[in-house]
Parts: sequence; C-alpha cells; structure tokens
Amino acid sequence: MNTLTQPSEFAALIQRFFTERLLQQQAASPRTVAAYRDAFRLLLGYAEDQYRKSVAQLTLHDIDADLIVGFLTYLEQERHNTIRSRNARLAAIRGFAQYVASQCPPALFIAQRILAIPMKRSDKPMLGFLSRGEAKALLDAPDSETWSGRRDRALLKVLYNTGARVSELIGIRVDDVELDVTPSVSLHGKGRKQRTVPLWRDTAVEVRRWIDFAGLRTDQALLPNRWGRPMTRSNVAERIAIAANAAATGCPSLLGRSVSPHTLRHTTAMHLLQSGVDITVIALWLGHESPSTTHGYVEADLAMKERALAAIAPLKTHRSRYRPPDTLLKFLEAL
Repeated sequence: MNTLTQPSEFAALIQRFFTERLLQQQAASPRTVAAYRDAFRLLLGYAEDQYRKSVAQLTLHDIDADLIVGFLTYLEQERHNTIRSRNARLAAIRGFAQYVASQCPPALFIAQRILAIPMKRSDKPMLGFLSRGEAKALLDAPDSETWSGRRDRALLKVLYNTGARVSELIGIRVDDVELDVTPSVSLHGKGRKQRTVPLWRDTAVEVRRWIDFAGLRTDQALLPNRWGRPMTRSNVAERIAIAANAAATGCPSLLGRSVSPHTLRHTTAMHLLQSGVDITVIALWLGHESPSTTHGYVEADLAMKERALAAIAPLKTHRSRYRPPDTLLKFLEAL
C-alpha cells in the first residue's frame, strides 16, 4: 500500500504529529499547540480549494512544496498576513515535515523539499515606546474614585513595572504577588516558564490598595473583570486605549497614538536600558530566551541618538590639526 496516496495515512500522520511529537515528546505549551493547529486549519482549507476535494480525501502526496509555496503567497496576498505570521505558519509546517521524514521514508523527498522553503526576511519596524513623561501621564490617567479606575491603575503600574506580556498579566493571581518582605510578582510565561520580577515601591503600594479595596481572595485573578473572572487580552487592550485617550488631554504627544500592551512592554525595556540596566538583566526581566531578542532595544536606542545627533547643526570651527584616535571614531560612529 502506498502511504503517499492513502488519505487515511495522511490524517493519521497529522494526528500522531500533534499527540506524539508535540504533546508527548516536546511537551509543547497550549499556545504552541493552538498556533500549530491554526496553521494546519488554514493549510487544509487552502488545499481543499486548490484540489477541489474534501480534507478527508487529501493525501500526503498532495501536500508538496509547490502547494506550501502557494499557501504562503495566499497568506500574504489574500489574507494580508505579516511576514512574521507567514513565517510562523511555515515553522509549523516544517515541524510536521521533519516528523514525516522520520516516520514515513517514502515521503522523505517531499519532506526535504518542504524543509528547503526558506523563511522570509523582513525589515524590523522601529520599536514603539513611550517617553517617561508619556508613561507617567498614562499611569496617572485612570480615575481612582471608581472600581475600574482603581483596577486600571494597578494594571498599568504592574504592566509598566514588569514589562509582562499581556498573557502573563492576565494570568497573575493574588497569591503570585509578594508584598511584605521583598515585593515581587511571579509571572507564568511562554512555554510554561516562570520568572519572578521585583516590584517597585509605588507599584507594591498600588497593588496592595487594589487588593484591599476589591477584597480579593488569594486564589482569585489579581486583575478581574466586573464578574470576577480574569480579564481577556481584548479587555486589557481596551482599558489601555481608554487610559491613553484620557492621558492625552494633559499630554498632547499621546494624541492619536496607538498604545497597546506591547507598547508598555517596549517602554519598560527602553527605560531600563536608558537607566543603565545591563542588557542581560533586561532579558531576564522580560523573559527573553535569548539576549539577542533584547538587542533590538539597544538598536532602537542607538537609532534615537543618531537622529538627535543629525538634528544638531554642526558648529562652525576653524580647522584643527587634532585627529581623534580610531577608538574614539568608532565610539562616535556607534552613537
């Protein structure tokens, strides 16, 4: 029996890829499994349209490199996915191709051709972050006389203090927070990784006020909605947008700005960097697996300095015989 042309074999391979490779062998996080699942839903839907057959009729032979290349083009041109999203879908498909190569020798050539499809390079956008004045205006914006305002003040201070991902923020429970000896919060990050981030005194005071005011139990979400359930990603984004609009009345530079949870994460990193905190410490603070990810903040900071330097009109001076040493030139070129 030719496994390449049997629909049942193709379906079984996909199922084993998820249950054996991802869940059992790799112990992938729920977010990773969901991302891979969504990639395959899109791919199988695309294959249905291309071959005019149902998913149940698709075979491993159908899922070749040409189909994958067409699928990636479809994602960008018709679904208007970013290059980053396109690459994430390809990563999921590559993972399946590696599994197929090890489990189904007759499909080795198909798998190798899929694995040869390259990731697409893209220019990194300049990281968006707030100035210190803008950040202060945002943190002070919520009305402390209302229930939602008090919660939002705690939310914004925790987010700015920790640089947490929004998924980490909404996952914080009251018993994840230590306010007595050394104030800190435990964040549950990507891939089930956990890290503890220190809380500044102002943040700890705001969090304690909120817990006491709301009467939260230790097993409750630190930042619940009005029904006592954890906030959602969209809840957090909406509350930040409301605070940004309110802050703009006293801070005109925020007018028209799109301020998201990730904007505050970038802001935390940039302010730590500008305060002289070592980049490896910032990487630990943000939960980056590699300091190379954090290096983007260094590049953004240097780009700001370059723009500031270019905006300064050069002084008219007489020619001097002094020539700076090479090390100084290299320093100036790096600014």
